[in-house]
Amino acid sequence: MSNPAPKDKRLERMGSAPIFGLIMKMSVPTMFSMIVQALYNVVDSMFVSHYDKSALTAVSLAFPMQLLLIGFGVGTAIGVNSLISRRLGEGRHEEANKAATYSLMLSVLTWVLFAAVGLIFSSSIIGAYTDNPKVLNAGTQYLSTVYIFSFGIIIEVGIEKLLQSTGNSVFPMLFQLSGAVINTILDPIFIFGLGPIPSMGALGAAIATVIGQIASMIFALIVLFVRKNPIKISFRYLKKPEMHIIKDIYAVGFPSIVMQSISSAMLLGLNGILAGISETYVDVLGVYFKLQSFVFMPVFGLTHGVMPIMGYNYGAGNKKRLLTTLKYGILIAIAVMAAGMLAFQLIPDKLLGMFNAYPEMFEVGIPALKTISLCFVLAAIGIMISTLFQATGKGLRSMLTSLLRQLGVILPAAYMLSQISSGLVWWAFPIAEGVALIVALLFYINLYKKNIRDLSPQAARRASAPVSALKTTNEQ
Repeated sequence: MSNPAPKDKRLERMGSAPIFGLIMKMSVPTMFSMIVQALYNVVDSMFVSHYDKSALTAVSLAFPMQLLLIGFGVGTAIGVNSLISRRLGEGRHEEANKAATYSLMLSVLTWVLFAAVGLIFSSSIIGAYTDNPKVLNAGTQYLSTVYIFSFGIIIEVGIEKLLQSTGNSVFPMLFQLSGAVINTILDPIFIFGLGPIPSMGALGAAIATVIGQIASMIFALIVLFVRKNPIKISFRYLKKPEMHIIKDIYAVGFPSIVMQSISSAMLLGLNGILAGISETYVDVLGVYFKLQSFVFMPVFGLTHGVMPIMGYNYGAGNKKRLLTTLKYGILIAIAVMAAGMLAFQLIPDKLLGMFNAYPEMFEVGIPALKTISLCFVLAAIGIMISTLFQATGKGLRSMLTSLLRQLGVILPAAYMLSQISSGLVWWAFPIAEGVALIVALLFYINLYKKNIRDLSPQAARRASAPVSALKTTNEQ
């Protein structure tokens, strides 16, 4: 039985406010914070590169494992975001509160897992890619530190998505900004040493990172428990967790974990292919991934604002607002990606120059950036359609399209193209995005026919009945 929906303007606006203005209000703060996140990640790499080459190599080797950590934290949080926004749209507020409470428990369990990995396996992980003692030591210190103290980022991300599911995008932006600013200030202090702080290189970068993450987490916890929010955390729900709610979280959360984590596998795979050509190709790929974050991160910020609007209106049975949100989301994402593509096409030399590129790197990198950026607009459409799948509880479809983009197509294509000509390898990116977009459109057509075409408030109320709700949520 549904609980009466309490009056809350932040929830009401998701079902009534003008769509474009609502999207901008909910997305712009997150988009901005994502840009800042991308900026301080690049600055972090620049600081380390000026310390010594082995420190930069160590941090680069740890990067795919950091992506894995973030993938688990963000993926679980996306599952919580999707479930809460749908339950709020259906008026099932107690289930939304339970999901929010369980999300904190899941964040702590995720941290325990990664802390154990960092404590036991960091040296083995880095050692699998280098036999340089200096790189091995620096990489082990960096990876073990960011894993053991990862509770900061995992819990902060969980709270961030909780608040976004209720339409609050300002505080999540402030959480990220606070961590970014603290990290950026502390980086040179701990990397190069200042006053009583000794020079620590890669370890210093890790320390600055986790301090910023823990500060963000403390800020987020204060906002969650002190400020009035539409969702309420109650630890009494933890006495006997309801497994069907946790199952509903991971119906979207597990595919999202896979989607967030496969970037790590893709990067490892591409590095293996490109290393067979030359180190310059590996360097270009590393620089590309730093630069593309300025383009993709704002679009991911947009999805964080759009998803709760989609989920709320899908739960409320409002077909028109659901599809209008998708349309505006695609148009905004295309605008952002098109701007990024123009930058990559017009000033690739200046972009590479930010990383002290050497002559061979310019020779390989300029055509690489121009070729890869051709996929940006295709990616914009695919990302927004995948967001619709997540918002409607069809996370498996998002996972499959992401697997195609980042593993199933790009790695075989890159390998085969590299065998023909090294310069062709970069075309694997546009090919993968094109194939994934076609599959996403086919999935969308199926979703529209089965779940959206006849969507109405009456149908949504029938679907939210306790028994049928489970079937609807878990249907993929």
